[in-house]
Amino acid sequence: MIRAKKSLGQNFLIDKKVLNQIVNCVAIENKTILEIGPGTGNLTKYILNKKPKNFTVIEKDNNLANKLKEQFKENLKIINDDILNVDERLLFKEKVIVFGNLPYNISTEILSKWIINLNNNFWFENLVLMFQKEVADRIVASYNNSNYGRLSILANWKLIIKKICDIKPDSFLPKPKIYSSLLFFSPRKNFYKINNPKNLEKITRVFFSNRRKMIKKPFNQIFNGDPRILKKLNIDLNLRPQNLDFKTYYKLTEEYENLRS
Repeated sequence: MIRAKKSLGQNFLIDKKVLNQIVNCVAIENKTILEIGPGTGNLTKYILNKKPKNFTVIEKDNNLANKLKEQFKENLKIINDDILNVDERLLFKEKVIVFGNLPYNISTEILSKWIINLNNNFWFENLVLMFQKEVADRIVASYNNSNYGRLSILANWKLIIKKICDIKPDSFLPKPKIYSSLLFFSPRKNFYKINNPKNLEKITRVFFSNRRKMIKKPFNQIFNGDPRILKKLNIDLNLRPQNLDFKTYYKLTEEYENLRS
């Protein structure tokens, strides 16, 4: 019997209804598929039944990777490595559909890595990813919402995000203490042009360093109180970070890059 490793954030999805819901989010037949953290292969079986053209999985756990090799033989390619060490852009010659029950402890790091590494040519068609519900709520949040923050702004920059469903704890083994959420991501055709995504990370980090305070201090810290930028972007310094919409943060990043060029 395979025991889940808490250190790797493992919770294996066993709910057949949810497994069916996941594979029916998007057309799989004759597509190239990547699954992150297949674990015991529960979702993997459902994906294979949909007849993908090519199927690759990335599994960090050595024991699980060996079990997957025994179970699925030549039906899929198994990469036994940490997803954070893998450059997915180099794995495929065509765009892929990505499925993942992401480990709770590194889910935001994985998503942030993918977004930061995106160029104008997306390496994926869609992402079908599961997160801790609290994290998912932050990803899909819009401005003027208490969940809105750095992750919301980064994720919505180049991606259109749709929440599919919430998933109860007893859909997993072992049973986590919290709910999960399934999110569907597709590339945004028209997104705000930012030269370096790390500048967007910096702007949001400074502005949200104290989300309950007004934005006057972070604005002055980055732009030295430049009234021209305030007027151009129509920003009220009495607002709090969560009151500025996505586009304002993208414009602030653009102004920051202009100052540094």
